[in-house]
Amino acid sequence: MPPGIYCPTEFWSKGENQSIQVDFLLPTGIYLNLSVPCNASLGTIKQVLWKHAQYEPLFHMLSDPEAYVFTCINQTAEQQELEDEQRRLCDIQPFLPVLRLVAREGDRAKKLINSQISLLIGKGLHEFDSVQDPEVSEFRAKMCQFCEEKAAQRQQLGWAAWMEYNFPLQLEPAAKGLSSLQIPNKNIFVNIRFQSGGESFMFQISPWEFPITLMSYAIKKQATVLRPETVQQPEDYTLQVNGKCEYLYGNYPLYQFQYIRSCLQRGLTPHLTMVHSSAIIAMRDEQTNCITSPPKAASKPPPLPKKKPYYGSLWSLEQPFYIELVQGSKVNADERMKLVVQAGLFHGTEMLCKTVSSSEVSVCSEPVWRQRLEFDISVRDLPRMARLCLALYAVVEKARKARSTKKKSKKADCPIAWANVMLFDYRDQLKTGECCLHMWSSFPDEKGELLNPMGTVQCNPNTESAAALVICFPSVAAHPVYYPSFEQVGHGDTCRNSLTMISLLQTWPELPVLNALELLDFSFPDRYVGSFAINSLKKLTDDDVFQYLLQLVQVLKYESYLDCELTKFLLERALSNRKIGHFLFWHLRSEMHVPAVSLRFGLILEAYCRGSTHHMKVLMKQGEALNKMKALNDFVKVSSQKATKPQTKEMMHMCMKQETYREALSHLQSPLNPNIILAEVCVDQCTFMDSKMKPLWIVFNSEETGGGGVGIIFKNGDDLRQDMLTLQMIQLMDILWKQEGLDLRMTPYGCLSTGDKTGLIEVVMHSDTIANIQLNKSNMVATAAFNKDALLNWLKSKNPGDALDQAIEEFTLSCAGYCVATYVLGIGDRHSDNIMVRETGQLFHIDFGHFLGNFKTKFGINRERVPFILTYDFVHVIQQGKTNNNEKFERFRGYCERAYMILRRHGLLFLHLFALMKAAGLPELSCSKDIQYLKVRGRAHTRGEN
Repeated sequence: MPPGIYCPTEFWSKGENQSIQVDFLLPTGIYLNLSVPCNASLGTIKQVLWKHAQYEPLFHMLSDPEAYVFTCINQTAEQQELEDEQRRLCDIQPFLPVLRLVAREGDRAKKLINSQISLLIGKGLHEFDSVQDPEVSEFRAKMCQFCEEKAAQRQQLGWAAWMEYNFPLQLEPAAKGLSSLQIPNKNIFVNIRFQSGGESFMFQISPWEFPITLMSYAIKKQATVLRPETVQQPEDYTLQVNGKCEYLYGNYPLYQFQYIRSCLQRGLTPHLTMVHSSAIIAMRDEQTNCITSPPKAASKPPPLPKKKPYYGSLWSLEQPFYIELVQGSKVNADERMKLVVQAGLFHGTEMLCKTVSSSEVSVCSEPVWRQRLEFDISVRDLPRMARLCLALYAVVEKARKARSTKKKSKKADCPIAWANVMLFDYRDQLKTGECCLHMWSSFPDEKGELLNPMGTVQCNPNTESAAALVICFPSVAAHPVYYPSFEQVGHGDTCRNSLTMISLLQTWPELPVLNALELLDFSFPDRYVGSFAINSLKKLTDDDVFQYLLQLVQVLKYESYLDCELTKFLLERALSNRKIGHFLFWHLRSEMHVPAVSLRFGLILEAYCRGSTHHMKVLMKQGEALNKMKALNDFVKVSSQKATKPQTKEMMHMCMKQETYREALSHLQSPLNPNIILAEVCVDQCTFMDSKMKPLWIVFNSEETGGGGVGIIFKNGDDLRQDMLTLQMIQLMDILWKQEGLDLRMTPYGCLSTGDKTGLIEVVMHSDTIANIQLNKSNMVATAAFNKDALLNWLKSKNPGDALDQAIEEFTLSCAGYCVATYVLGIGDRHSDNIMVRETGQLFHIDFGHFLGNFKTKFGINRERVPFILTYDFVHVIQQGKTNNNEKFERFRGYCERAYMILRRHGLLFLHLFALMKAAGLPELSCSKDIQYLKVRGRAHTRGEN
């Protein structure tokens, strides 16, 4: 058989409408070479193959086509079983155009789901099996059973309860006090259409009324006009936003729904559809049956946990704790240096005793120590969550004397690698025996600290090239030693500290939210305390959990074991609220490329998928669209180096008009907001931006009446996590302000990281940058930035007549909000290209590459010398173009003062949320010192409010 040709990913993106020669290997040993279309599905290809195979020898030995499945070698050089035959060849992108047909084994439905989960999470489930770790196996079985039970319970929900799961309410924060900024004084117009008959009616109703009242009006109107035989009840209906997966229900005034308020602020009439409960039930049943679940017999419940044997108390062992350092492997260092291992015991970030260091040995690939490292702590005093932290480093031989005299001699050391390991396993048993730790590479930092107690306890999965240490835990007793259980602690064993802690927790029935968030920090790693904090967080509403979801996912990195209360808490909320599930999936999926968390995050993603098989179809469609965007962006980057922008744009449009691109980029839920349906991609309106990474500007048609187009920016090569955090904080500020009756017309647009330096940003339509406005409204480019009338004239052109006053008010409110927000968060790099204005007057900031006071400098000079941006043209708009209109400016200043004082009262909340993000690894948020900026800005030493 001739060797196949190598097919890189670029090959498949270019030749989707073409045919390609594919080598087929049949189970009978027959080889066929056929020409098949790149965009053909595997099912279609199998039919074509079978027609040709019937003329080949040994065809009579083959069974039915359904008995076989295609396999290939994928782009990561692994053999992959292609169970899902609806996938197309151009989407699979095999490494070689060779497909082998093999006999299908096992449960097809189960293998199909496993294949789809592997494709969705970006990690093959067989990798979890190959780990051969009992903790992984038990966690998978326990979580999968937990999630499948939740899915079974969800199938039994009535239509109203199922609505609450699948379409959570989108409400504005309820204000503590009424304000003219929030509730209009007059009735509003609403358009109602019946889904069944298509009749449409216009109603005038008070914004204080509930959806049930509006539905009763619609039913009475329909009965009057059409005179149906039977009159329906309003309780059998619900209101859907036209063209969106968003519904209005419950005992909330109409004006509290985000959609209603958004329409009124934009001067649009809300368009709603009356949907009968039978249609909701049909949707529920369709989702239940969209993917065939594996038979229940195949999913065996995990065995009941055995009661741990009690061989005597850990606290009776008074001998000092020690380990034996055996040897290392794959160590790479300068031969003129010496190798040393430093070891320390930590409980969280607190050191339990003095660190110990090994003797120095000569550099070689496999150094040998065989040395006992004894710690100044007895076994009985080891806390349950104690971890051993190790660091391998090299020292210059001639600098030995200098190291003994200088206190900070560590700065002269050359760190090589580090590793952490728990002293107790996930079953509470003190570890014994030999252990091989594959280490993580170290890099020098300013502190000169070699140990990394905040790092992961997972070993480096790159076992082939990572440096490793072999250590041996001692057998401190003739029998296994377990840490006392919670019940044993409460019955008066000898540890006074633990007894004090238990009694404190038992007399402290419920923690405030702020204290619970504080306990999630790595400084409080105790298992009992952490579980107690999670129990306190269970009182949070789904909206609060969604608001803090970004931080809660990062806290998972601090967990020492796979099975923890935080994981179960997040999965339970995700399986009870599809919006939380959507964003939990993408927060986890976006970091699957990080080796330290890929196992933990992959296992949680697998569990969620097994509990939401109906949601997998939606997420797979989004993943397919993102893959096409990435391929398109790579194509644009290459083409832009050889052609002009108009030529590259034309080639981009030709690529997008291919059938596979149009199909992948149409009729999907937006990853930025699952309520929005991206109907059809508007190819002619799509383009790319001029920055280095050539972000794609993609426009979709929206099915929402009067909504216009929906724009999305796809970035490939930029880390969007800092923008996500900043926008989350701005959204939280907006919520806190609205709860106090202050609506500052903020625009916290959507931003979502979806992978390694890839992500999406929502385009705020009908807006422009200050730089473009100044340039277009000025006669000379050189003086554009000094034209204070440009911005006001632009607003006049977009808001003629009486609408101008409202636009100026919108500008004043939003300018006050962003002045306070950028000041508190220390957002830098503020210039006219990073500030935009909507045609309705709302000002907003974009591109948050620098925050917490990390301002740009030039030749050592700070380029940003003002605490926030308030230019002359902004003041000119606020004062309505009048020089001495001090009343308007004083009103603007009043907004700023009130907004700042509200945030100051909630200062501790922002401090805790930023502290929990230290695990994200953002360059400008890596230690407690970075958060000091917020404390200075807040000037708040008082306790915040919940």
